[in-house]
Amino acid sequence: MRTQVGIIGAGPSGLLLARLLHLQGIESIIIERQSKEYVLGRIRAGVLEQGMANLLRQAQVGARMDREGLVHGGVNLAFNGRLTRINMAHHTDGQSVIIYGQTELTRDLVEAHLAAGGIIHYEAPAIAVAEYHTTQPRIIYEQNGQRQEIVCDFVAGCDGYHGVARQSVPADKITLFEKIYPFGWLGILSDVPPVNDELIYANHERGFALCSMRSHTRSRYYVQCSLDDDVANWTDNAFWDELRRRLPEEVAEQVTTGPRLEMSIAPLRSFVAEPMRFGNLFLAGDAAHIVPPTGAKGLNLAASDIYYLSRALIAHYQEKRADLLDRYSDAALRRVWKAIRFSWWFTSLMHRFGDDLLNQRLQVAELDYLTGSVAGQTVFAENYVGLPYEQFE
Repeated sequence: MRTQVGIIGAGPSGLLLARLLHLQGIESIIIERQSKEYVLGRIRAGVLEQGMANLLRQAQVGARMDREGLVHGGVNLAFNGRLTRINMAHHTDGQSVIIYGQTELTRDLVEAHLAAGGIIHYEAPAIAVAEYHTTQPRIIYEQNGQRQEIVCDFVAGCDGYHGVARQSVPADKITLFEKIYPFGWLGILSDVPPVNDELIYANHERGFALCSMRSHTRSRYYVQCSLDDDVANWTDNAFWDELRRRLPEEVAEQVTTGPRLEMSIAPLRSFVAEPMRFGNLFLAGDAAHIVPPTGAKGLNLAASDIYYLSRALIAHYQEKRADLLDRYSDAALRRVWKAIRFSWWFTSLMHRFGDDLLNQRLQVAELDYLTGSVAGQTVFAENYVGLPYEQFE
């Protein structure tokens, strides 16, 4: 098969790239190792920055998000028995985030892509990207037990941390940065109303907790746990009891409990691969970087990568320009590292690191300063709603 842009991965980043290219008359083919049912059923976070929400609207897939998404102009920090709201809209000239599940977002993108005649090959695992330093890179993959190839002008590796796009690059040509955090998040998804209209991040001597939601009737809650913990160790009641212990009393009393729809443990890491371009192979999303979920930046960083990459490819095809392709990696990485910094800082501020009492006192002092300072709240708000995309034209 031959196409202009070969895309590995049918997650939000690959689908969004295909959609933006299609609207400009640029052809693409997506291959995905998992089944369509698996992809559409994956449960992921859904805090969308202002920039990502705007990009989805530009891609003409934002109607349901605008109709059903929950607009949050603030976020709550709980510590030392108190709850303080940071008014993000006030500190960022009216900017906000939208709570809209990644599962729903993916469904919107898939439906739009297929309705426009787009091609997605599911259950087609990529094996390698070959000849990416030439003008005709090839994606080698399998489907129905047969070896297949896509020849294209460019390859977009949107295939996640374990994907073959990054692994196709020799180790001496790429620099990896990684930090593994000494804890995980135990999360429960339940059809119960959220305890608050906006997210609550809690710092407690027993460990971090997060009160989040997917809708007005479906909630997602997390508690910090050890890396060697197991879901089998937790009953629903044990989880709800532990969550309430870590929240201020007036919040804990309002928690509505219910049976789990899903419970899982997620490890936390920071990871960056540099550069994000290798000849005509471009990395985007989790293939190039991972952030701890504390700052809700993973999905949003994937979107900002696609912002830069889509504009670079459109400039190439419509104006025969190569300069934006040459600038893609540097532009994307500048924003990546700022989000990595914010996620590392927020993770370090909110979680318990062993029995270090000095660190716990310093966390409370910093939170007390942050919530009492206009400058501190502004810095937090600007980072949480998402730093602006740089001009890329």
